[in-house]
This record gives sequence, structure tokens and C-alpha cells, in this order.
Amino acid sequence: MKPTTIDEYIASKPESVRPRFQEIRELLRSQLPESGEAVKWGEPAILHPDGMILVIFAAYNQHCNIVVTPSAKESLADKLTDFETGKGSLKIPHTANLPTEIISALMDERIREYREDGVKWM
Repeated sequence: MKPTTIDEYIASKPESVRPRFQEIRELLRSQLPESGEAVKWGEPAILHPDGMILVIFAAYNQHCNIVVTPSAKESLADKLTDFETGKGSLKIPHTANLPTEIISALMDERIREYREDGVKWM
């Protein structure tokens, strides 16, 4: 059965991954305390109060992914050179220190571009 809440999603992951994932969740939520949460396409998402997806994040056995819009990711490309990235994603290995400043900057940029430029989800 697929998780329908972020708490269920976290509970479905290996015990060793849960604390790190919870830390990412709390960090993302702290950027916009009035944000909402949902499971979108099977992965946790942080939503703007109006319901727009701001970021999707996921836990895997060896890493976590943070996914924002490609434009938000590209605006911070110079800070992401030590990480594997995709179209709008940042892959954070569990063996690496959690890059809280980078995650916060990605979330800040995603919030800014949505509020100021009207950039919607992909």
C-alpha cells in the first residue's frame, strides 16, 4: 500500500534513513512555516499555502533527493558542483554532511521565483 501522508512515507523507509529525512523535512518546512504537505506522485511535497508544489523530496537507501524547478536549481548551480544533479534535482548521499545552507537556499529561491515570477511546478 502506497503512503498517503509524509509520516506514512517516512515510516515505510529503513530506520537508518528516517532521522536524516525528518531533518530535511523540518528544514524545508522552516523556510515557510505556513506551508502544507502532501504526497505527490508517491513522494513527499512541500506546498505553498495556495497549494502550489514548491519542492518534492524523497528518501532512498543511499541518498535523498531534493527536487525544485529547473530554474531554481540553475540559479544556484555554482553551489551545487559537489553534488549529482538532474533536471531540477539535487542528490544528497547519506555519507555526505547534510548541506543545510544549500537546501535552504534552494527553498528560498523556489519560494522567491513562485511569489515574484509566478514560476509554477514543472
